[in-house]
Amino acid sequence: MTAELFRALHHVRPGDAPLVLPNAWDPVSARLVAEAGYAAVATSSGAVARVLGYDDGQLTPPDTMFAAVAQIARAVDVPVTADMEAGYGLPPKEFAERLLETGAVGCNLEDSAGGALVDVARQADYLAEVRAAAGAELVINARVDTFIRPVDDPVGEAVRRGREYRRAGVDCVYPILAPLDQLAQVAEAVGGPINGHAKTGGPTPAELAAAGATRISYGTSVHDYVMAQLRELLPRLG
Repeated sequence: MTAELFRALHHVRPGDAPLVLPNAWDPVSARLVAEAGYAAVATSSGAVARVLGYDDGQLTPPDTMFAAVAQIARAVDVPVTADMEAGYGLPPKEFAERLLETGAVGCNLEDSAGGALVDVARQADYLAEVRAAAGAELVINARVDTFIRPVDDPVGEAVRRGREYRRAGVDCVYPILAPLDQLAQVAEAVGGPINGHAKTGGPTPAELAAAGATRISYGTSVHDYVMAQLRELLPRLG
């Protein structure tokens, strides 16, 4: 599936089911997502990093992360969108070119680094340059971190950032971990495709869709759940 077709999945009419993306972390989990009938596979940077022996937070070497994304993209026939944290310090043109070489048709880019929000104008410029380098071949999901960083007005700042990122050319805005009522405020004010964050224990895709999300992802929560089950199983195997 091309980026154009993947992009179209983000635009659902009121009442239609949203695009749901359980996040994978390796070729095996990606195949399971595809076999379960999901239209696309999203990676989780945190889960991929842990599988590769690193912690989350831009600590995975870029070459290693790009190689992991390429392995996942080769393993499935559905489109792959990659969580690439804050771009791993790469110039936007290099980032876009290297990501497209993996076979991915989308990416998630967050607007904080080192535990703090990046200046909104600087982030918008970065996103605009990624868009210019990739053209329409990359579906860009702009993560907004105002609900996970110290911010006086997380909703107002999320709206400000979301609008700036839209003007920069992104396809979707992702106010990660926004409470349902506040997600609805951001969705109404920003407009366009909005990514909601689901967890295995809730909120559910239906609740997020009711709040205005048209794309829903799970972040590290699926991997966390699987690892918790494994941790519980292992002592019983001896």
